Amino acid sequence: MARGLRALVPGATYHVTVRCNNRGFDLGRSECRDVLLYTLKKALQKIPCRIYGLCLMNNHVHYLMECAELPRFMHYVNWYSAMALNRMLGRSGHFWEGRYYSEPITDDRRVLYTLRYIHGNPKSAGIRRGFWYGWSNYGSYDRLSLDGLTEWHPAFLRMASTLSGCAKAYRRFCKRYRVKASSKAERYNWGRAYPALGRNKKADHAQMGFGWCQVQKGAELPISVTRVAQAFLKANRPP
Repeated sequence: MARGLRALVPGATYHVTVRCNNRGFDLGRSECRDVLLYTLKKALQKIPCRIYGLCLMNNHVHYLMECAELPRFMHYVNWYSAMALNRMLGRSGHFWEGRYYSEPITDDRRVLYTLRYIHGNPKSAGIRRGFWYGWSNYGSYDRLSLDGLTEWHPAFLRMASTLSGCAKAYRRFCKRYRVKASSKAERYNWGRAYPALGRNKKADHAQMGFGWCQVQKGAELPISVTRVAQAFLKANRPP
């Protein structure tokens, strides 16, 4: 049976989630995340899209975005990244599990709750005590920094009359976030494996943008994966 077309809502913001195949922890290596981030940047150059929220976990990715050509954008990102990551990891077959999940959001309140949920994913998974995380764009909202990939959502900019006021309001909003207690069937925090980022708070607070080729300290990686990742990024880096 053919897949049904996605119902796109003009002007809506979408919460998009995609998982690794079989819920494998294939994004636990920093090189793999670098390649995925590069793929997103490459896709943005080809297909107009606004990415407002982003969080890379070890076996899934969360996006908050606005895109008139969402299916085309996600097809390109998932296809290109799967091709590159399979080659890096010496694997074959599907890298991503099934179709990506997408939910349209049309009001500011839900946008902010969804953005907070995305930024709170590492906390929910138990790999961070707070919201600072090296592989999300929370820092761009808290510190008003630019990472070259994402931008602030208009709902965030309406939280106060000044940018600093917006950041302060969002920090307060995030502090009210509480992780829901899981049932027995949900206690397997799937994002926990390969927490190769450590718990250095200074390193997290210094994360003002995404490091395109930075290898995280303490990550024990096969030399072949590192070489393939470096060769890929070097060959595909814009002039």
